[in-house]
Amino acid sequence: MATLCFFRFWLGFGIGGDYPLSATIMSEYANKKTRGAFIAAVFAMQGFGIMAGGIVALIVATAFDHKYKVPSYEENAHASLVLPAFDYVWRIILMFGAVPAALTYYWRMKMPETARYTALVAKNAKQAATDMSKVLQVELEVQEVAEDKTPKFGLFTKQFAKRHGMHLLGTTTTWFLLDIAFYSQNLFQKDIFTAIGWIPPAKEMNAIHELYRIARAQTLIAMCSTVPGYWFTVAFIDYMGRFAIQLMGFFFMTVFMFALAIPYDHWTKKENRIGFVVMYSLTFFFANFGPNATTFVVPAEIFPARLRSTCHGISAAAGKAGAIVGAFGFLYAAQSKDPTKTDAGYPTGIGIKNSLIMLGVVNFFGMVFTFLVPEPNGKSLEEMSGENEEDDAEAIEMAGSGTARTVPV
Repeated sequence: MATLCFFRFWLGFGIGGDYPLSATIMSEYANKKTRGAFIAAVFAMQGFGIMAGGIVALIVATAFDHKYKVPSYEENAHASLVLPAFDYVWRIILMFGAVPAALTYYWRMKMPETARYTALVAKNAKQAATDMSKVLQVELEVQEVAEDKTPKFGLFTKQFAKRHGMHLLGTTTTWFLLDIAFYSQNLFQKDIFTAIGWIPPAKEMNAIHELYRIARAQTLIAMCSTVPGYWFTVAFIDYMGRFAIQLMGFFFMTVFMFALAIPYDHWTKKENRIGFVVMYSLTFFFANFGPNATTFVVPAEIFPARLRSTCHGISAAAGKAGAIVGAFGFLYAAQSKDPTKTDAGYPTGIGIKNSLIMLGVVNFFGMVFTFLVPEPNGKSLEEMSGENEEDDAEAIEMAGSGTARTVPV
C-alpha cells in the first residue's frame, strides 16, 4: 500500500489514467471502518506531487536566472524572450514528469489484481488467496467454492440503470462540475494574481522571472491550502462521512467564489490584496477538504466489483471533460471586456469578475447534484453495491423455478 501512495505522489504530475486503478485497489484491500481515510490518503499524495512540480520549476528557473542575466521585457523586449537557452526550461521541467511515469508503470506491473476481482469476477479463489497472502504477508487457506454460473447484469442494462443509474449520474456530474471550477482556478491563477497585483505585469519581468514568480505563488497556495485540505479529508472522512464533506466543500467554494466576485473591485485595491489571496486560498482548501477528494473516493465504494473500476473511470473521465471546459472556457471568458486590455489573439470576454461568478454558480450546482450520491461510510463494499442482495434474489428466483444452485461464499 505504501507503493500505491508513492504512485499518487507522482501522479500529481498528471497521470490521470491511474485514478480508477488506485482508488479501486485501495478500496478493495481496506476495511470498512478506515476505508475512506485510506483511499483519501492515496489521493492526498497528489498534493505533494503538485508541490514537487512547483519546486522543480522554481529550481530550474533559479538556475537559469543565475546563469543568464537578461533584462525585463520593458527594458529590452527582444533580449528578454529570445535567448535560445530559455527554450530548454520548459523541456527540462516537463522531462521530470517522465521519471515518475516510468516508475508508476513499472510498479503497477508488479502489483497483483485485487482479491475481490479475482475471486468474484475471475472465479479463481486460489489465485485470490495467493495474491492476498503476498500483499498482507500472511498465510491464507484456500476454500474452494462452487462456480456461480448465474449471469450478472452489465453496465448497459436495465438492472444497472435501476440499481446504480442515479449513483453514476451523481458521481459523474459532481466530478464534472468540480473540475470545471478546480482546474479553472489552478490553470489561471497567474491571471488572477496579475489582475490583483500580486504578480507584477509581464512587461516588468523577463521570461524566467515570470516563471519563477508564478511557480512561487502557486507553490505557496499548494503548501498553505491545497495540501492541508487533502489531509483534513483523510483525518475526518470516516467521522464526518463522504456526503457531509462533499456538501460542505461545495458550499464553502460557492460562498468564497461569490465573496471574491461580487466585491471584486474592492479586492483589486493594493491594501486588500492579501485578503483576496487568503480567501482565494480558502477555495482551494475547501475544494480538497471537500469534493476534490470525495469525488475520487465514493465511486470506488458504491459500485459492484465487476464494474467498480469501469464506473470510477467513467466518473473520472467526466471530471476531465469538466477540466477541459473549465480550462478553455475560463481562458476565453476571463478576457477583459475592454478590447485594449485583451490578450493578443483572443476575443473580448466577460472579465474575471463575471467568470468568478460563473464558477460560483457551477459550485452551487455541484452541491445540488451531491444529493444523488449515497453515503458509503461504515458500510461494506458488498452492502453498498447490493451484490449480496443480488445473489440472494437470484437464488430465491431459481429456487422458485425448481432449479438448485450453490451461491459462492
